[in-house]
Amino acid sequence: MPSSPAAQQPSSPAAQQPSSPAAQQPSSPAAQQPSSPPCAGAELSHSPDTHTQRQQALLAAIRQIAPEVASDQQIDFDRLKTLLGQERIAPENEHYELSWAGKAAARREIQKTTSATLLPAPGNPAHAPHMLIEGENLEVLRVLQKSYYGKVKMIYIDPPYNTGNDSFVYPDDYTETLEGYQRRTGERDASGFLNKQSLWKKNSKENGHYHSAWLSMMYPRLYLARNLLRDDGVIFISIDDNEAANLKLVCDEIFGEENFVAQIIWRKRSTPPNDKLIGAQHEYIICYCKRPLSSIINLRERTEVQLSRYKNPDNHPKGVWMPGDLMSNVKGGRYVQSLNFPIVNPETGESHYPSSNGNWRFSKEKIDELIANDEIYFGDDGKGRPKLKRFLCDVKNGITWTTLWDFVPLNTKGSSEISEALGNMNIFENPKPSGLIFDILKAGMNPQDIVLDFFAGSGTTMQAVMELNLEDGGSRQCICVQIPEKLEENTEAWKAGYRTIADITRARIDKVIEKLKAEQPEKTQDLACAQFTLAPSHFKQWRSDVDAQALREQLEMFQQAEKAAPQAPDAQTAMLAELLLKMGLGALGVQAISKAKTVAGVTVHRVLLENGRQLWLCFEPYQDVLKDEIARAQPAQVVMLNSCFVGAKADEQLANLQLELQGLDIGLTVI
Repeated sequence: MPSSPAAQQPSSPAAQQPSSPAAQQPSSPAAQQPSSPPCAGAELSHSPDTHTQRQQALLAAIRQIAPEVASDQQIDFDRLKTLLGQERIAPENEHYELSWAGKAAARREIQKTTSATLLPAPGNPAHAPHMLIEGENLEVLRVLQKSYYGKVKMIYIDPPYNTGNDSFVYPDDYTETLEGYQRRTGERDASGFLNKQSLWKKNSKENGHYHSAWLSMMYPRLYLARNLLRDDGVIFISIDDNEAANLKLVCDEIFGEENFVAQIIWRKRSTPPNDKLIGAQHEYIICYCKRPLSSIINLRERTEVQLSRYKNPDNHPKGVWMPGDLMSNVKGGRYVQSLNFPIVNPETGESHYPSSNGNWRFSKEKIDELIANDEIYFGDDGKGRPKLKRFLCDVKNGITWTTLWDFVPLNTKGSSEISEALGNMNIFENPKPSGLIFDILKAGMNPQDIVLDFFAGSGTTMQAVMELNLEDGGSRQCICVQIPEKLEENTEAWKAGYRTIADITRARIDKVIEKLKAEQPEKTQDLACAQFTLAPSHFKQWRSDVDAQALREQLEMFQQAEKAAPQAPDAQTAMLAELLLKMGLGALGVQAISKAKTVAGVTVHRVLLENGRQLWLCFEPYQDVLKDEIARAQPAQVVMLNSCFVGAKADEQLANLQLELQGLDIGLTVI
């Protein structure tokens, strides 16, 4: 066995650097980054520091646009202010921003990374387009940064509304290191569930930091969520009056005020509640885009009533049409001479002039052309004022969405859907109706895109995605995240056998899949949802803050980077999922690969990459004959554990394999 991680370093500059997914190895002059695309520059230990990445991108943009204000990786802010003409636009240290108690701590959360991973459930299907993640959503968002950065088209969340009576609870300390997460949510009750009563505080209106606690919870989550959006991505957030104003301001800061799309009013009740001076029948859905010029909101489909207005009484060859105004109103009755002329009815010879407060919309030449093509309508009797025939084939494939949504199901529909799926009307409070999410999905994403919901609740978003895919033949992928928050023992859900909110989420998704498969078996062969749990890394963590003796002990410890023997199939699946996730290939990559294959007596996991080549991963003892099989198959990259090389000739085996694969332009990463 090699004596230390450094002993594995290739002598050739072009060779690959063995790396630990748990942490950085000690620096070495021989250390090289892998050159293969899946692992190029990849740090497999922690989630990416996206805050630093954005800083570097911003600095690069400033150097490109205004190099005179950038020098030695620093910005001359006085010169930048002069360039912008803003030397003294306000007294020093005063500017417009949303501030609250704890904002600095919330900002620090953005800069933290994690070594955690997602543990696939043992019974996961071989192929699954959707995934449900059980775990604290801030930590999960960190885990997803590497594989899903800039890949999500739409995010929908229905966060706690902070009413003072809802389920919003928060920890005293917002730090979310894995150790902190384990202490806060890992020191659970005897049943292994999050102990809400002892570890969390309920946010009541008597709390002096009532709004601050909610904002500190939302701020880092929204920031990390923005990282996951594509440039043309959009986010929709359900909210009510309790935090709508604050949510708008915090989203202005994170997404940019210029990227605000709309604040939609959703009519959720048919009758107002009678316990208020003015009963609220609505909630809001706030929408922001990632970048205004590239973000796209799809048009809304026309309703049957709207389509019924288009008819073809004269059997026109262009199809159905409806009459439209030929007038172009002009303020103050002004007119354009060239647009003031008589339109002559070719059947009656009658002349029609524009009204006194407007002009015709088109020139005389265009009007004559329309008449010649029978695209002007003179009424049912042929003697009325001229109208334009507006053909359905000439207008957009839909209509513009409005900010008033009174056309989607009411909130009671959400409760009945839960009742239908799980058999209990009161098992979950105020679930959103899937019809509401249906329309949000249609507005915000296309049939092949990814949607994320990190406040999954009862799983309405997942149900809506599955049903919409069946309706229009789409292949949307859905990622849902739900914390395993313990339910109160006096609730209907507890009495029904559920112990956490995540249990309800999982059960509903399973029931929906079962129902859809029974109703449409021919379309649902591949319908499945893979389940994952937030978990500690399966690899040891490198520590640099230790003395020389501890460092030597770590070097010895890292002869085997993995924490447990990798021979068991479940252990291999878990490590495979973690490595793919941290290589940027996605948590669902483990579901999309072909079945593990025995090659030269060794189990090999193969992943098809975008370039058509394969990634091979091996966690079992290396055999020399495997080298010939690798050379024959020509994968783009091979990943192996340090512990795969055993015995007196371990160093020699590794060196020979490195040289052989280097000559074949096959990347090798040893962990």
